[in-house]
Amino acid sequence: MADTPDSEAAGARSGRLFVYTAGMARGRVKRILALAGHKVALGLAGPGDSIAVWGRSPLAWRGEAMAARSGAALLRVEDAFLRSIRPGRSGEPPLGLLIDQRGVHFDPSTPSDLEHLLASHPLDDSALLARARDGIARLIASDLSKYNLHDSALAVPEPGYVLVLDQVRGDASVRFGGAGETSFHDMLHAARTEHPGRRLIIKTHPETASGDRTGHFGAADAGGGAVLLADAVSPWKLLQGAFAVYCVSSQLGFEAVLAGHRPRVFGQPFYAGWGLTENEKSLARRQRTLTREQLFAAAMLLYPTWYDPCRDRLCSFEAVLNQLEAMARTFREDRHGHVAVGMRLWKRRHLQQAFGGEKRLRFSNDPDAALTMARETGRGVLVWAGKESKGLATAPILRRVEDGFLRSRGLGAQLIPPLSLVSDDLGIYYDPTRASRLERLIAAPLPPGGESRAAELIDRIRALGLSKYNLAAAVVPDLHALSGGQRILVPGQVEDDASIRLGADLVKTNLGLLAAAREANPVAVILYKPHPDVEAGLRAGAIPAERLAGLADLVVPNADPVALILVVDDVWTMTSLLGFEALLRGKPVTCLGTPFYAGWGLTRDLGRVSARRTARPSLLALAHAALIAYPRYRDPVSGLPCPVEVVAERLASGAGPRSGASNRLLSKLQGLAASRADLWR
Repeated sequence: MADTPDSEAAGARSGRLFVYTAGMARGRVKRILALAGHKVALGLAGPGDSIAVWGRSPLAWRGEAMAARSGAALLRVEDAFLRSIRPGRSGEPPLGLLIDQRGVHFDPSTPSDLEHLLASHPLDDSALLARARDGIARLIASDLSKYNLHDSALAVPEPGYVLVLDQVRGDASVRFGGAGETSFHDMLHAARTEHPGRRLIIKTHPETASGDRTGHFGAADAGGGAVLLADAVSPWKLLQGAFAVYCVSSQLGFEAVLAGHRPRVFGQPFYAGWGLTENEKSLARRQRTLTREQLFAAAMLLYPTWYDPCRDRLCSFEAVLNQLEAMARTFREDRHGHVAVGMRLWKRRHLQQAFGGEKRLRFSNDPDAALTMARETGRGVLVWAGKESKGLATAPILRRVEDGFLRSRGLGAQLIPPLSLVSDDLGIYYDPTRASRLERLIAAPLPPGGESRAAELIDRIRALGLSKYNLAAAVVPDLHALSGGQRILVPGQVEDDASIRLGADLVKTNLGLLAAAREANPVAVILYKPHPDVEAGLRAGAIPAERLAGLADLVVPNADPVALILVVDDVWTMTSLLGFEALLRGKPVTCLGTPFYAGWGLTRDLGRVSARRTARPSLLALAHAALIAYPRYRDPVSGLPCPVEVVAERLASGAGPRSGASNRLLSKLQGLAASRADLWR
């Protein structure tokens, strides 16, 4: 799905837009309005101008009065239904806005743009509805809601309860939504009366649970089979276990519809009146019967103006969902903090940025001290994968950290910081002797929308010519003068690398790999590409020139690996990532070791194959696991957690971190100690 926005508001207008509150005159709200075609201004509006107010907020009267006096058009702005990790009171900016020229979605006194869409848009385009189905499934699978402070690991009550949804007092969607204080007590009474003997769960609003605002229900409403639930549980898991759902105008009522419920509604929210709810109060003008996919298409795909904070542009719902998935994953994994051990000094600043900042990441050089700190503070332990010691296995949570597969423009051995990292709570991807989180992801079914997203990513990687390091490379030599059979690329590796120590089989050296490839392919044209770290003199694995005679027809130092892949017919490797990059480009790959991509039926395997790898995933499933689900990415421009699509653009454009002067000096010193990488890695 392209990143282009769907909203009819996006880019549809131009001209001055006057605002009369500070919150709309600055920051991200102002930026989204500007990208949507509105020139935000202060002062007196005229008849040809527009005025924006925040929904039905207490300060909206300023803009309403100015619009009535000047004849300017009035726009009402609200947060989109997929907003952020934290509520707006935290100061976290929104990922989208609802820019409405007719009304506001929660006030049924006047039809809003959303109601107009629901009532009059055909909502019958098959592609649109397919996107809606995928969008619903992705929200549920990713456990995403309007706000995302909930803890997916918290247990929800045993299924079979009646769920009653509270809201905060004074909420505009209640005051202007045809409801009031009595609506909540009528709702609770109806839930008790209509489901005698069933447990009632009263879900407290997150801002009530945090103490920021008060709700309509308290301890006095519990008892008699009713329980107040203030824990920040997953809203989707809570809905999954509900027998019935009661609400006034909560957005969780909308999500209940998406989850397959037919909620009993005591207000007049935007999702009521379309044949998907049981309504205490009807609205005569809402006569159309919709499916949940049509409701979602209008409310989430067509109505909002979505914003990509990394690329600073308007975008599609899918793009903002990719972004929120990345942000939520980072928040969920880092919310309790980490103690990091086995991390070299040059890596620490970048790791701290990637794993939650100074408050959430503490460093220790001593594994025992790290364990003690983790237990005392409730933190998990992060360890650089090659530095794991046996004692760390007793940590409450242990994650092994390594570079991801779309890493940087430059070598890690040259101390170029990575744009992607993996953190594995089971093992590590290059160690086939035990299960890893990547292995589990590869074997699992693709998540909703995963196939199309992986296909688009592969196309993008191919088009941009991306690899792990994206180095400036020499031109591939003309191969027409080389006569012989098929062309085979043999990538060299760092011979003391952990992936060789743990993943290689009988062949463990570059010379042995070349000899095996030549023996099996005596008339082939074999191209040998030394590993970049070895070429740079930073790691072990060089082959003397005299030993290459008769094995390699051509040595291609400093050559672009992607260009080489494109001109050969096959790739022979021990465990090199270049084998995975060849698979992405449709090339056959022969493995003499057990890299993460071997053993799944996608490669020719001459080495040992793990008995665990019985699944037969598609290439799209392998790519989704390795490039989308497994790594974490950080945007070097905005500093935000980001999806892989953003990092692909940064790598292609060169907008990424570079090695500083001190790091360049250190990397040269490392080159002098290439045979003792254990001293500096």
